[in-house]
Amino acid sequence: MWKEAFPNDPPHNDPSEVIDAKLSMDDLIFVAINDEEVVGVCMAGYDKHRGWLYAVAVTEHRRRNGVGTSLVKHAVNTLKKMGCIKVNVQIRSTNKSVIDFYKRLGFDVEDRVSMGLSVG
Repeated sequence: MWKEAFPNDPPHNDPSEVIDAKLSMDDLIFVAINDEEVVGVCMAGYDKHRGWLYAVAVTEHRRRNGVGTSLVKHAVNTLKKMGCIKVNVQIRSTNKSVIDFYKRLGFDVEDRVSMGLSVG
């Protein structure tokens, strides 16, 4: 499901490695199941400074049915209970439908520059 939702992800985001690494740190991976089928996943993080939504994925045939909204709200509520006061998400600037999705959930576009450095 992860590869279906993120077909252009770079190799360092391969779910077989990312999920195991994430679970070794915390259990902030939330799964939506319908009739024993995984239909959505949300990976979140909290570093005691701010929370992050690293990835939210919903199977194509279940999109626009509230699965993603439920996952994000659950993740945000969980982070809030942990003491988090701000949740961030990074979205490719060309992904207008996902930007609109998060705007509908109350997220605001912030004036920031996201930078990265590949070290491996």
